[in-house]
Amino acid sequence: MTTYHFIEIKGINVFYRKAGDPKRPVILLLHGFPTSSHMFRELIPILANDYYVIAPDYPGFGNTTSPDREKFEYTFDHITEIVAAFVDRLSLKKYALYVFDYGAPIGFRLAMKHPERVAAIISQNGNIYREGLGEKWAKREDDWKNPTQEKRDSYRTAFAPETIKNQYLDGTQNNQVSPDGYTLDIAYMSRPGNDEKQLDLIFDYQNNVKLYPAFQQYLREQQPPLLAVWGKNDVSFIPQGALAFKKDLPDSEIHLLDSGHFALETHANEIGRLILNFLKNNGI
Repeated sequence: MTTYHFIEIKGINVFYRKAGDPKRPVILLLHGFPTSSHMFRELIPILANDYYVIAPDYPGFGNTTSPDREKFEYTFDHITEIVAAFVDRLSLKKYALYVFDYGAPIGFRLAMKHPERVAAIISQNGNIYREGLGEKWAKREDDWKNPTQEKRDSYRTAFAPETIKNQYLDGTQNNQVSPDGYTLDIAYMSRPGNDEKQLDLIFDYQNNVKLYPAFQQYLREQQPPLLAVWGKNDVSFIPQGALAFKKDLPDSEIHLLDSGHFALETHANEIGRLILNFLKNNGI
C-alpha cells in the first residue's frame, strides 16, 4: 500500500508518498506543474509490486512547505537542491527517474550531478529539446528577453482554474478524465501568495531551455536506457520532443499515446505496463 510521509530538508517540510519493498530497485517519480505527487496515485500501485516507489512534492507544490519568496528563491536550481538533499536523506543510491513536465529539468539536473545513480529514465511529456516546445513557448522566449511587469502579470492565466482544467482535458476523449486531479490542483494554486512564486518559476524556465544542450550531452555521454511515453495531443510539449530523444539515444523506446499533457489521467494502466516491460527488458 502507499504510505504518506513528511521529512525536514533544509528547513522545508517535504511531503512524499512511498510504496513497495525498500529492498527492490527504486523509481523516483518527479511531478510537474501545476500538480503534485497526487498525479501518481494510480501509477504507484502498478509499480509497487516490483519496485520501491518514491514521489515527493516540491516546495510550493502539494503538501510540501510553501515558504515565502523572501525566504526561498523559487528557481529550478534551488528546487533541485531540495530534491537532491531529499534523495540523499533517503539514501537512494540508484534509481530510475520518471520525469514529467517540470520534473524533466529537475530530474536531468539530478542526473548530470550523479550519473552513476541513474539506472534508467522514463520521460512522460518531460521535454529537453527545442523541437518539443509548443507554439506558446515562442512568446515566452520573447518575454524572457524583454521582461516587464505587464508581461509577468499576463502569465497569471497559467494557474487560473479554467486553464488548469483545460490542461487536464485538452487532447483527451470526453468523460475520460476524473475531476479530482484538476480540482485539487486548483485548490493548491489558489493559496495566498502562491501566484508570485509560480510566476518566479515561469520566468526561471528560460534557464531550463538554456540547459537543453547540457542535458542532451549527458544523454550522449552516459547512454542511459530511456523510455519516452507521451500524450501525443499535448500542446505544451509536443510529440516531436519525444521523437528527438532518438538523436542522442538511438536505442530509446518511444510511445505516443492518444492523450494530452496529463496522460496518466487516461492511460495509467498502459503507461504502467510499458514502464514495467521497459525496466525488466533493461535488467532493472
